[in-house]
Amino acid sequence: MEAHAIRMETAPTRRANRAAAGFCLWMAVALTAHGCATSGSVQNDKSYKERAETQVQGDLSVTVALPTAAEAAEIYGVDLAERQIQPVWIEVRNDADVPYWFLSSGLDPNDYSPSEVAYAFAGDGVDGKDALSARFAALQFTNPIMPGTTVSGFLLTNLDEGVKAVDVDLIARFDAKSFTFIATDPSFRFVISRVNFDTLYRQDELVHVNEESELRKLLEGLPCCVTNADGTKNGDPLNLVLIGEKDDIIAAFTRRRWHPTEVVWSGSLWRTVRSFLARSRYRYSPISPLYLYGRPQDAAGQKARATIHERNHVRFWLSPIRFRGADVYVGQISRDIGVKFTLKSPTISTHVIDPDVDEARRYLVEDLAYSQALHRIGFVKGVGASGKSGPRENLVGDPWYSDGLRAVLFFEPRPYSLSELKVLNWEPVPSLRHAPTVGGAGGQGSGSR
Repeated sequence: MEAHAIRMETAPTRRANRAAAGFCLWMAVALTAHGCATSGSVQNDKSYKERAETQVQGDLSVTVALPTAAEAAEIYGVDLAERQIQPVWIEVRNDADVPYWFLSSGLDPNDYSPSEVAYAFAGDGVDGKDALSARFAALQFTNPIMPGTTVSGFLLTNLDEGVKAVDVDLIARFDAKSFTFIATDPSFRFVISRVNFDTLYRQDELVHVNEESELRKLLEGLPCCVTNADGTKNGDPLNLVLIGEKDDIIAAFTRRRWHPTEVVWSGSLWRTVRSFLARSRYRYSPISPLYLYGRPQDAAGQKARATIHERNHVRFWLSPIRFRGADVYVGQISRDIGVKFTLKSPTISTHVIDPDVDEARRYLVEDLAYSQALHRIGFVKGVGASGKSGPRENLVGDPWYSDGLRAVLFFEPRPYSLSELKVLNWEPVPSLRHAPTVGGAGGQGSGSR
């Protein structure tokens, strides 16, 4: 009995070891295939200040730049990224006749003080704590911004690789102004960086729409699902539509702690292997390509859980539709709940999705409602209903079921509070049936773009 018990306990371990070995063997092959063509860092010839962006509102001018990890190490003399710390450079020019204050908590509610970071590095064999604290304090942005002056400096924030939403909130005695920047790190290889959105469509391919009734018909006429590369098989349902300016949409996701996915290259594959073996989180892990309009996703993001096996992930494609001048993106969201090996995937290993894809859609809508950029939502017919008793399958054989609707989200520059969020009276959804509504089945609706 004792020997039998030992065999029973070690069998799962042997299976896990075989699975890990198989995964690592596949990763080694993938590294061999991809490493030579895509290894190394993205080259960047501009310093962080040359990459800076400026916005102006009235008498206030704000400039923001995001140093790379290497640039931050040169500025501070220590490896901040190793401790998951990221400096953001901000410059404010105040031409008003009143002083303004920058609210740093709007950028990162868990930001770091210079002395806190100095204390963390004081034991690493570098300068003493007091010297480090003085050096870091000299680099810090300080309030107030007095009339006719320019103040610049760094804020020490939590590390976001690739893309960072930088919210700059400035207040005076009788005024408040908000600026949002999408700052990118040129050394990070994320999916959206490969796409030139300005050249995806010719002008004669664009479909310009002004009426909501016409928009609704176009969205209901979209393909049901993503496909494989040659378009011969359907997969996960297209259950999302995002409407707005690209930077407003990216800012909304980034503000809610969604992270961009890396492209498949040697660095991202090694990080995937390490995360798999350690059962740790990899916030930027690549996702497999799915297809719409004959191309893989234009953008992809995820919210990772504690291990690489579990995450919410979303893909988007820019459509040729323009609603009142705004871009229209078509998307697909599902929740990864595990990993499996399958011959239906070219990589042998793939994630398993939660079959209740509507739950992932619901989560995203509610999550983005807190982004301060979501203004209106609606639901239109999509893939068609399928129940638990008769689920459909994605491209790797995972079952999924849905009410068949796709959520339509309208974004504006922030800030929009929850009380300002409106729900269009299009297709009713039980959980939203009693929400405030605007417009009608074909009406314009107040506050429309």
